[in-house]
Amino acid sequence: MRFKLTIEYNGGPFAGWQRLPTQPSVQGALEDAVEKLTGVRSDVIGAGRTDSGVHATGQVAHVDIDKVFEPLRLSEALNAHLRPHPIAVLSAEEAAPEFHARFDAVNRAYTYEVINRRAPLALDNGRAWRVGRPIDVAAMDAAAQLLCGKHDFTTFRDSHCQAKSPIKTLDIARVEGMDDQIIFHFEARSFLHRQVRSMVGTLVEVGLGKMKIADVADALAAADRTRCGPVAPADGLYLIRVDY
Repeated sequence: MRFKLTIEYNGGPFAGWQRLPTQPSVQGALEDAVEKLTGVRSDVIGAGRTDSGVHATGQVAHVDIDKVFEPLRLSEALNAHLRPHPIAVLSAEEAAPEFHARFDAVNRAYTYEVINRRAPLALDNGRAWRVGRPIDVAAMDAAAQLLCGKHDFTTFRDSHCQAKSPIKTLDIARVEGMDDQIIFHFEARSFLHRQVRSMVGTLVEVGLGKMKIADVADALAAADRTRCGPVAPADGLYLIRVDY
């Protein structure tokens, strides 16, 4: 039986989603849980390979299991075997044999959280990026609109990105603030390696007055990695939804 899993996790303790031989990973922890439950080592294939320290509230994966399970029983059993890892299987659903969590996805949604205050973070430490100077949210949102659409995103692409093409279509880029919390919203079919964190880092430069709004359009058009602002830390990034 093939199951579709919706998963939440705190990425702090992990070297990322993808299994690694010597470091803890979300995929590895899930595969360990499946093996403890079934006695068989099975691949858990995710919709996106989140980086070290990146979180998820709506990651999706699929797994093939040779035993018959009711979906609710499967999710509860996996959660029992996942303890004490900060990973939760929110739901399990029976899926068609040909369903593929990565290749069938038509949209991925990420948010990035910034806390704009001078005081250090207590509750949100490791789960948001603290920026201590005042930020212009309206300017960042205006600059974000320049990133929407189909572009060559080389400027916002990690130098180790393995994607065949830097051309991506960004459907949604929006910045909103409430009190000291600032949330960046991004949606696209797929993203380049560290594209979201690179865009956030550049937009924060605009918010701090270190770059002008027009500079973002110029940096994008340059297709030059050196024109990107500092890459935002992993702490504030969340994969919140995958659509099929």
